[in-house]
Amino acid sequence: MQVTGQQGIPSTIGKLTALLTMMHDHAMGADIVRKLDADGYRHTVGKVGSMDSAKVIAAIETAAKNNRVIDEKRYRETHGLYHAILEALQGVSRGTPQIRDVLRTVGLTFAIVRGPMSTEQDQPDEGEWICVCMYGTIGAPKKGFEHEVLGFGINHI
Repeated sequence: MQVTGQQGIPSTIGKLTALLTMMHDHAMGADIVRKLDADGYRHTVGKVGSMDSAKVIAAIETAAKNNRVIDEKRYRETHGLYHAILEALQGVSRGTPQIRDVLRTVGLTFAIVRGPMSTEQDQPDEGEWICVCMYGTIGAPKKGFEHEVLGFGINHI
């Protein structure tokens, strides 16, 4: 399946972020990256595993700063990213983003995408948005005691 150049292919930041998270290491991942680049989105993909939600947040913030998805000197950018991360983490943890406190551990791949809400010509300019998607596993800190999980968050900058 080719992502670029086909009618009906996602052109919204949320769909592209979710696809990038889950397909980045698949043949389709290169097409998603080309689409993001062609449409002017800033993006990165990373991995994190921890029993500490603060470490998950820190890993995602660090990836965003190191890969220039956000400018760490601009508070509104860091703040928007933080809220998108928290929203995604709530999806992963089914509510309150606590992991260690309830003896849970996560192994996640995450994607961060920044840009317009949509690249469709008929959509009004709504400024820049930042989107975070996490996909992986959550479970007891024992191999084989985990299940798949997906979290998603989006916020304006």
